[in-house]
Amino acid sequence: MSSIQDKKKYLNEPGKHWIFRKFAILYPRPETVALKPTLQHSAVDHVMAWNNILDLIRAAVPRENFRKWFEPIVPVRLVGEALTIQVPNKFFYEWLESHFLNLLRSCVRKELGDKGKLEYHILMEDYQKPGFRKPGTRESEVKKDEDEGMPNPFVIPGIRNLRVDSNLSPKYTFDNFIEGSCNRVARQAGLHIAQMQSNLFNPLVIYGSVGLGKTHLVQAIGNGIRLKSPEKAIVYTNAEKFTNQFIHSVKNNSVSEFSNFYSGLDVLLLDDIQFFAGKSGTQEIFFHLFNQLHQNGKQIVLSADRPPKDLQDIEERLISRFKWGLSADLGSPDFETRMAILMAKVEQNNMDIPQNVMEFLCVNIKSNIRELEGALVSLLAQSSLNFRKIDLDLAREVVTNTVSQWSHELGIDTIARLVAEQYKVPIERMVGKSRQRQIVMARQMAMYFAKQYTQRSLKQIGEFFGGKDHATVLYSCNMAKYLLDSDPFFRDSAEAVEKKIQKGQRIK
Repeated sequence: MSSIQDKKKYLNEPGKHWIFRKFAILYPRPETVALKPTLQHSAVDHVMAWNNILDLIRAAVPRENFRKWFEPIVPVRLVGEALTIQVPNKFFYEWLESHFLNLLRSCVRKELGDKGKLEYHILMEDYQKPGFRKPGTRESEVKKDEDEGMPNPFVIPGIRNLRVDSNLSPKYTFDNFIEGSCNRVARQAGLHIAQMQSNLFNPLVIYGSVGLGKTHLVQAIGNGIRLKSPEKAIVYTNAEKFTNQFIHSVKNNSVSEFSNFYSGLDVLLLDDIQFFAGKSGTQEIFFHLFNQLHQNGKQIVLSADRPPKDLQDIEERLISRFKWGLSADLGSPDFETRMAILMAKVEQNNMDIPQNVMEFLCVNIKSNIRELEGALVSLLAQSSLNFRKIDLDLAREVVTNTVSQWSHELGIDTIARLVAEQYKVPIERMVGKSRQRQIVMARQMAMYFAKQYTQRSLKQIGEFFGGKDHATVLYSCNMAKYLLDSDPFFRDSAEAVEKKIQKGQRIK
């Protein structure tokens, strides 16, 4: 057979495999090259070589791992000792490199020799081609996942020209997010992102306690971007839903589709990332998604109940990435901010609430905005259902019965007793002159909370704690703030005490 025509005639005989026929025509082999049993230099070698490698891998890994991570791979070509394989996406490639690198290296060298190596062709770049659909994707996988309450994460943006459901609530905007000293940095950073002025704050991490407006601000950012750039693919979700969707994708062998969905977004808004604690699988895939989104210049906005550095059971490599952008605190609102929020709520709902009643609510409810708004709703309900006038007497009843049973009468002595109980120290020593470390820390915490939760002056607080002067109380409060950021034991103790304060628990 000295010509292509002769080869065609031979290969068209019955029984010749069509794949071999196709490649032999396109890539005629020189007659002088001796064929080896492994066909290492033939155009169809990449298929045979990869099948031989798969046989070795199949014997070394569990059946489920083989099905999930190796069956989807497609051999592309073999050039010399370099075998090129096609993988579904970048996450798939990174997972292989992270978990099966040594196995792959060993199997490739056994098949191709000591100089054998793998090269990857990542299919993800082809996903934007019109009409492209990932092989093996079932129709059931591209329907909405009603159980998770948000779009199925297996619909890839751009495929079939589908529009991504952002899961944003239109009620959350910057217009109805009241700015104060406690939240100014976070709100201004969010507004900067929403106006698409730059990618400087990426990621933006918003942190703060429950009920201070994290979800409101995160969704306001999303709504602002959608208003300015409606073509952008934006998704808001929380860490719990993200985790459940990932688990669902693992169970249904659709991790790559899950990854494709999120990696194709322009903006990811993720609430309550502290929920990732201890979930190594979820952290692993989020790490790769974070890298891909960030490298592609996509915006990431996260929220948490504490600063990134204080997140527990989260991998350090994730923590370090959370610090790449800006971390902005949502602190407890001061009296002026609470009043502004309450007045906006009253005006928005056309309520008729006396000024002194609003002031009473704001003086006595300091923990969070959600509780303040809840008290307002309770006040209106009591007035309507019991045909009572809204006045201070009714407001006192509402605060006493539905919020903090003693918030209007909270004193320094109550706070001191709560802290003494937490530290298991005699209150007499805490208000005395002891310099023992544990006593000093308890005293600093009590002074800090007395300043936060009472209307007492620094001088009055100092008098309670053994006649300390104004400067000493201020120093103790500042020291407590420092310890809240730097000492996990102090922070945990403070959180326990503050929960008791906010729930109205009393020491008898």
